Amino acid sequence: MQQIPVSLWTLVAGIVVTAISIWIGQNHTLMPIQASLQAPLVDGFFNVMFTIAIALFLVVEGTILIFLVKFRHRRGDDTDGLPIEGNVPLEIFWTAIPTVIVLGLGIYSVDVFNQMGGFEPAGHPHSAAHVAHMPGSAIAATLSDTEATTAPTIAPTIAPTIGIGASPQTLNKPADLVVDVKGIQYAWIFNYPDSGITSGELHIPVGADVQLNLSAQDVIHSFWVPNFRLKQDALPGIPTELRFVATKPGTYPVVCAELCGGYHGSMRTQVIVHTPEEYDSWRTENQIAQQQNLNQVVAINPADLSTSEFLAPHTHDMGISAATLESVVIGH
Repeated sequence: MQQIPVSLWTLVAGIVVTAISIWIGQNHTLMPIQASLQAPLVDGFFNVMFTIAIALFLVVEGTILIFLVKFRHRRGDDTDGLPIEGNVPLEIFWTAIPTVIVLGLGIYSVDVFNQMGGFEPAGHPHSAAHVAHMPGSAIAATLSDTEATTAPTIAPTIAPTIGIGASPQTLNKPADLVVDVKGIQYAWIFNYPDSGITSGELHIPVGADVQLNLSAQDVIHSFWVPNFRLKQDALPGIPTELRFVATKPGTYPVVCAELCGGYHGSMRTQVIVHTPEEYDSWRTENQIAQQQNLNQVVAINPADLSTSEFLAPHTHDMGISAATLESVVIGH
């Protein structure tokens, strides 16, 4: 019976390994849901690396298993193995292949980095608001439009020169939304210079070109949004930038990815991606709620209730009965 040539076995094995590695590399569920314009770029690069890793794993481990069977010690065979000292073509092959892979991945990664904006981190000059705020997001309205508070003081800030900046498509274009982000032990603080809002969560509209100006008050922190596939260090005294476009409304975790102290594990918040209408509503509510002259602010009816229904829970505090309240409302 004629033996099958080794070259044919190698060809078949190569086809099988290639098919398996490509299928696994493109159909795994290791990454969270994509939620930014940059995420597919990172995932594409990850899938290529994962495909190569699967192929190498199958080749190396498959060869080991074949050798374990074919060259196992057989009963009664106490002879020495063949005195093989080396194989120059094989050594050239397994040196050349990893070299080509590393060079290819390096070129690919530089292209991905450029498309994400890594070669243009400087962004554009902008202003930041320096105002005092009251935390919270209560729905409120002023008693009089003529008694508006004074505009916040605006002071120029240093444009970041490190990080992920404008992509080739948005080069020389200002971002739609600029947010100043400060990392402290152990929280993130988000300030919106254009509206004077300060928040413990990042709120952005879907589809907007967002620029985060990152800084740190104490130690190095790292701003990481897994669903965006983006991570950027926040450095004390050195401004950094992270610019992106969110593509999917939802709530996504924000994690500090740099060991920053004893409570590093609890330094978490979230980024909430709104529809444009929802973002405008959130922005309006918080602008009103965080006005400086708070003694001129009163709560408004947050639900579709009649005046008596809305005030009914507060009759005790007002020192009147429900019947009196009803008569006052009707009489009015």
